[in-house]
Amino acid sequence: MPALTAHGLLLAATAVGCGLIGGVFFAFSTFIMKALARLPAPQGIAAMQSINIVVINPLFLGALFGTGLLCIAVLITGGGIHRYAALTYLIGTIGVTMFGNVPLNNRLAAIDPQAESSVLIWDHYIERWTRWNHLRTAAALAACAALLVGKVP
Repeated sequence: MPALTAHGLLLAATAVGCGLIGGVFFAFSTFIMKALARLPAPQGIAAMQSINIVVINPLFLGALFGTGLLCIAVLITGGGIHRYAALTYLIGTIGVTMFGNVPLNNRLAAIDPQAESSVLIWDHYIERWTRWNHLRTAAALAACAALLVGKVP
């Protein structure tokens, strides 16, 4: 087996990052949000508010945005399907996170879980947040797959 080039290592690291983030988001789409939705609204809201605080940590943000930086490097140095993969992650995962999920998280952070009006906000949040999450999950996993099937130099 020939040794990987620097570009091949870049592609491999980027694929691992895309797969890792896709897996985290897959968990939210397939069972975490469903579990939170089964709780009484005040408990579900409080749990998600807590998740949205603890997710702001160097390991998760490093993986999410570090993979984005790797994708930028792939855009600069790659071609064909690898550039498609990088754009898919940047737009479909980072972009959707910043313009879809984060604004919803910010609105959720501002509510009192015990307020009666919070039930409607929570129902709306669960539906919209999960829809955005499905999209960013698919984008991260599609980017991973495209990086893996593309020809490695």
